[in-house]
Amino acid sequence: MTVERVYRAADGRYERLEYRRAGDSGLDLPALSLGLWQKFGRDYPFGTQREILLHAFDLGITHFDNANRYGPPHRAAEQVFGQVLRTDLAPYRDELILTTKAGNPIGPSPYLKGGSRKSLLVSLERSLRDLGTDYVDIFYHHRPDPSTPLDETVGALVSAVQQGKALYVGISNYPTERAHEVAALLRAAGVPLLVHQPRYSIFDRTPETSGLLKLAAEDGFGLVAYSPLAQGLLTDKYLDGAIPAGARAAASAFLSPDQIDDVYRERATALNELARERGQSLAQLALQWVLRQPQVTTALIGASSTAQLDHNLAALDFPALTDEELTRIDHHGIHGTGQRV
Repeated sequence: MTVERVYRAADGRYERLEYRRAGDSGLDLPALSLGLWQKFGRDYPFGTQREILLHAFDLGITHFDNANRYGPPHRAAEQVFGQVLRTDLAPYRDELILTTKAGNPIGPSPYLKGGSRKSLLVSLERSLRDLGTDYVDIFYHHRPDPSTPLDETVGALVSAVQQGKALYVGISNYPTERAHEVAALLRAAGVPLLVHQPRYSIFDRTPETSGLLKLAAEDGFGLVAYSPLAQGLLTDKYLDGAIPAGARAAASAFLSPDQIDDVYRERATALNELARERGQSLAQLALQWVLRQPQVTTALIGASSTAQLDHNLAALDFPALTDEELTRIDHHGIHGTGQRV
């Protein structure tokens, strides 16, 4: 006889994580959130995916970041989460912050990309079906679309809220000036911009140099930092020059072996030494560094196992970085390290 799985969330799930306010809104997000960008497609065991998702919630991670593009194939990550929501997390839907995004290409059709009203709202409808929920908490435009009037893109985001299919809206990968335009248009429509999702890490300082950190404070939106570990470059995985089997540099379109060069290893080794002096890993140091900024509401982490999830969350247990340590990080954590030329 088959015994039906019955999941019951941990009673103390809100006792460990810090929750931070998203800009000028009333919404709190956990300092670390789980991103489903990678490891949640059909090429990874569902049992492991389910275990990671439930363990994350037991640890107090309420915010799960998704997109129509995540897989492979596209939309698979939404379907995986939808299955876990249906079988395990449905009783806790009121405690979850679920997001999705649209706008990055997911097919050859002109309606499967961009920022048009049709592209965004039709994608959202499909995402709701795949997730098995009536609404998402945050709906993002995934990437700027210069070919579509900004008024149309913003209008589609506003409609998603007005129709009750999203509670808040966000943008991702927008340059600073364009983000300000979006924030102004949304504010005028009565649907403030909740969050902007940029790439941000010790090796990618764009939010600092572009003025995005300053703009977030001025326009009242939070930042959701993605790739805080620079696709694994800010871990000890590649310090010896070898590329482990199954590592992202060996099997991902987002990181290639030629990015693991001598300059990268020299800088990452120095950062790793600082982390060791603090009694932590390089990954934990990198997460602390991103979260030091008050404009950063949360940092997105991925996970291929519950042990990796536990390890990353332990970053929150270490003392704050000192001014001297931040100076050392600046010396070795040079913008552009490990990035494709």
